[in-house]
Amino acid sequence: MDVRALASAAWFRLNEDLETALREDPAAHSKLMVALAYPGVHAVWAHRLCHRLWLASPALRPVARLLSQVSRTLTQVEIHPGAVIGRRFFIDHGNGVVIGETAEIGDDVLMYHQVTLGGRSRGRFKRHPTIGDGVLLGAGAKIIGPITVGDGAKVGANALVVKDVPPGSVVTGIPAHMTAGDIIA
Repeated sequence: MDVRALASAAWFRLNEDLETALREDPAAHSKLMVALAYPGVHAVWAHRLCHRLWLASPALRPVARLLSQVSRTLTQVEIHPGAVIGRRFFIDHGNGVVIGETAEIGDDVLMYHQVTLGGRSRGRFKRHPTIGDGVLLGAGAKIIGPITVGDGAKVGANALVVKDVPPGSVVTGIPAHMTAGDIIA
């Protein structure tokens, strides 16, 4: 891929992230304001760079890790450079989010502040959650371990999820259980 094509692809992705923030956050009124004042968007942008470095070469992994820590300091969002994040991912209010190394996040995921995608064991294997497409993760939700949250699921605020969540379901509580009806994130 030549430099011009790479720049075009990067600009497309940045613009797509800005449009996602405008769509997902009723308080967002312009791309400029989102680009300047949304730490969740900044964290995702930093992660995209760090993830590319992480994948490029084992020799660049320390650089990716250090850059991710600079991003964490500036945004209060911690995303390990090894985590895989899909398109149109939006972190609303950002503060306190933690996304572990083996986490995988699908497309069109909306995450609120203080969400953790964490592990519950040590070792060099899949130990963090997989989040499907179109999932909503409410404020303070903790999704722990190598589990799957299916496409279109909603996880309520402050839920503790330690088991797989079927696609399209709503889970709330500690520990999380399926519920009927809508949730307020």
